Amino acid sequence: MKRFIGFIRKEFYHIFRDTRSLFILFGMPIAQVMLFGFAITNEINNVDIAVFDKSKDATTQEIINKIASSKYFSNKQFITNEAEIESVFKKGKIKAVLVFEKDFSQKLIKESVADVQIITDATDPNTANTVNNYISSILQKYGQEINKDIKTPYKIIPESRMVYNPELKSVFMFVPGVMTVILMLVSAMMTSISITREKEMGTMEILLVSPIKPFQVIIGKVFPYIFLSIINAVVIILLSIFIFKMPIEGSLFLLGFESILFIINALSLGILISTMSSTQQTAMMISLMGLMLPVILLSGFIFPIASMPMPLQIISHIIPAKWFIIILKAIMLKGVGLSYIWKETLIILGMTIFYIILSVKKYKIRLE
Repeated sequence: MKRFIGFIRKEFYHIFRDTRSLFILFGMPIAQVMLFGFAITNEINNVDIAVFDKSKDATTQEIINKIASSKYFSNKQFITNEAEIESVFKKGKIKAVLVFEKDFSQKLIKESVADVQIITDATDPNTANTVNNYISSILQKYGQEINKDIKTPYKIIPESRMVYNPELKSVFMFVPGVMTVILMLVSAMMTSISITREKEMGTMEILLVSPIKPFQVIIGKVFPYIFLSIINAVVIILLSIFIFKMPIEGSLFLLGFESILFIINALSLGILISTMSSTQQTAMMISLMGLMLPVILLSGFIFPIASMPMPLQIISHIIPAKWFIIILKAIMLKGVGLSYIWKETLIILGMTIFYIILSVKKYKIRLE
């Protein structure tokens, strides 16, 4: 019995001495609860909208102030002509545009009816539908307020129009997200495990001191996953076109270029993970915790980032998947060119260079 108690005590010592085991036991559940608790929400907050006010009277100004003062919306821009509507949507920040008809206040008084058009970016159909419902609800409450002492009630009729995805097909949202998740996991996780396997077996050191140069060893380990990831990307795009009838409005060349850039980014991240891991199990845990959960929860794949607490919104900026999903939706659904997504492209490129520099510093590779 004493030996058994001593054995149990020894196991406790081993667990408390191993910081990585403690992190898995206590850190991972806490992180998951925090992420799922704050990130998973169907509500919207601080959604950026624009206004095209053809009337510019006291009534429209009152409605605009009422919508902007709610916690749900932030009025970021006033549009002066209809041509600007498509431009602001292609930039990706504005999620809805309110269009007030000309002589709005006069029509409301004389005819008791006035129209407000709600144009939403339906590349994310769930958010578009929610935004439309929230704005319609605010307009309805405003109508109830102004009709308190009026015998002939005024009617403000919202007219909804969804752009880029008028049928609100959810597959248009999931295809870019699934493509991002698959490319990230296949490229980063499998690369980190492949290189860590060599370290665990003791063959990486042999390879690094062989006549083959160190950076050639790393490239040789990584190249097959570039090929496999490109095949995965092509298969997903073909399935989305021929099975799910998803349109590709933009340039296929640009889509291919951005996909390869993201694959290289994921591979460099996998190499970086391998530098921090001595075993395949550790690499797997870091990949799952550091890649899979953030990619699904904090990339805007399923849940709108604007609705999350500010700390999570800041963290989302360092997740490459967030920027790649924006790029995919912009090219596939909006048909934009590089002039609209150059910032996101530079961010992914900068992250890739950063990962490579850290990895090279760790492995002490001399790039010639």
